This record gives sequence, C-alpha cells and structure tokens, in this order.
Amino acid sequence: MQFSTFSEQIVKIKNLELPGEAFHLKMAPIQRILELKMKAREMESAKKAAVLCLFYPKGDSTHFVLILRKTYKGVHSAQIGFPGGKYENNDSSLEETALRETEEEVGVDQNNVEVLKELTEIYIPPSNFFVQPYLGIVHTTPEFIPQEDEVEAILEVPLAEFLDPKNLVTQTLSTSYAKEISVPAFELQGHVVWGATAMMLNEVRELVTEIV
Repeated sequence: MQFSTFSEQIVKIKNLELPGEAFHLKMAPIQRILELKMKAREMESAKKAAVLCLFYPKGDSTHFVLILRKTYKGVHSAQIGFPGGKYENNDSSLEETALRETEEEVGVDQNNVEVLKELTEIYIPPSNFFVQPYLGIVHTTPEFIPQEDEVEAILEVPLAEFLDPKNLVTQTLSTSYAKEISVPAFELQGHVVWGATAMMLNEVRELVTEIV
C-alpha cells in the first residue's frame, strides 16, 4: 500500500476498539499466560516497559520497524522485538518511555513521531514485565541508527508482507514454559517472530486490516 493512502487511513485507528487479549492469545505459546499475568498483578512485583510499533514511508510503500537484539545473558537475547524498553523514574509516562527508547535504539527523533493509539498491555512472564505497546507514525523516511550495544540489526517490514496470510506460520520451539511445542508465529524478513512480539503484532494486524 502506498504510504500516502495508508497515512490517510491509519488515523481512523484512533476510533477503533482494541481487539485485546483475545488476539494476543491467538499467538501465545500457551494459555497459562493469563494466569501468570493475574498472579503478577496481585503480587505487584512486575516491572514496567513500553514499546512502539512505528509505521513510516519507504519509497511509495508503508513499512514498520522491528529490531534484532544483541546476544547477551538475558531472557530476550537475540530476539526480534519492537524498539522500546524499561520505564525510568524520570519518564513522565509510558508513552514517553516508548518514544525515548525508540529514539535511543533506532535513532528516530521522538519529536517527529505521532502516537496514534495505546494498544493492549501484555505481560511477559520470563522477565516479569508488564509491557505497554503504542502505535505511531512518522511521515518521512527515517534514517535508522542502531544502538550499538543493544541492537544487532534493524528489520524494515513492508506492510504488504505483514498482512500476507502466508506469513502466519507455526514453528516448533522450546520456550521457558515447555519444550518442543508448536508456537504460532509470523515469518517476516527471513526471521521467525513469536512470543510477546507476535502477540502484539497480531493485535496491530487486526486493527490495520479494519482500516486499509
């Protein structure tokens, strides 16, 4: 889809109801994730983070950005995700967290980002984080600058590829919950995207298909 058309249509997303956890769970490795989320909320032990699904023009078409994280000793090592990160005490809101972290990780000036919608919060059990996703847009092609110590690679995903049903796949993976299980996933830019990122992407996909 041409970005000019997409940018005119995407503003309608502000008025749509969120698809919510039902669309997260379609991409969840196991159903127990809701039980874990309730337990974390009751214990008030979880940390907070925010991420940004950022759409932008590239040529005439619409893209969004994902990142491949560096390999390190941690639960999200070498995983595909949205730019974003941990809430800091000097952040005025989780939206500010998402914008600040996006600028730090991929070099997009937060002052150029129009945040269109707050999406459905998701709980990530392995790292004990509640993550608040946002959907945003910039109207010029960003010059991405990956954060050297955090980002291994930047993935520029065409909207057409994202919406193509053939890129919804099933992979057999081992997770922190179970070994050798079938996991729903997206295949994007030669990478398999599963887990929390796939769950958030599924909600984005449902919203976008309603307005394009």
